[in-house]
Amino acid sequence: MSTFKKNKYQVIRGAISKELANIAYTYLQISAEADNWMLTNQVTHDKNPLVGNFKDKQVPGSYAKYADRLMETLLIQTIPIMKTKTGLDLIPTYSYTRLYRTGNVLNRHKDRPSCEISTTLCLGGDTWSIFIDPTGSNNVIDEYKGVMKPDAPKGNKVNLKPGDMLIYSGCELEHWREPFQGNLCGQVFLHYNHANGPYAKTNLYDKRPMLGIVKNG
Repeated sequence: MSTFKKNKYQVIRGAISKELANIAYTYLQISAEADNWMLTNQVTHDKNPLVGNFKDKQVPGSYAKYADRLMETLLIQTIPIMKTKTGLDLIPTYSYTRLYRTGNVLNRHKDRPSCEISTTLCLGGDTWSIFIDPTGSNNVIDEYKGVMKPDAPKGNKVNLKPGDMLIYSGCELEHWREPFQGNLCGQVFLHYNHANGPYAKTNLYDKRPMLGIVKNG
């Protein structure tokens, strides 16, 4: 039995090369700086789907972007290793990338149905540990306020270097990050569904016509 099938999560070292991770991380930093400049100087507006946002509800203060085309390319390129490590037939749903800053917090949570099989892929910056609870228990009372049951398991700590990837069952295992003590950290989340699962027919590309575009509404 594979590590993933046994534990419902697995760390993959060197899932992409350090060189590719660095390109994506530099791209992410440039994107954040450029989008901030355009928004500040009113060259564009925060409803523009091609511009990332600084109002991410889950991690306020971070720079975030849904379906960036470079990250969607990584979503496709990592399918072979995802299938090999999980032993599952998968379809891509969407990518979501964030550039984290000092003090950011990712509260304990489980993911929505588009994230049956998920990854967090480290692109670069300072190390920021992710914690994952392998018990599959439900401990979150209010995700956005960070309220959980007092006896919630502490979880397992995972550190990733650029190019490393954590695969996990996003809908089953709670995961979170404690307050970030570093300067910057770039991560991209790549999400997949079981090709033969309950969401496969309706959830391809996260209900979008194709990869690389945002959803309406």
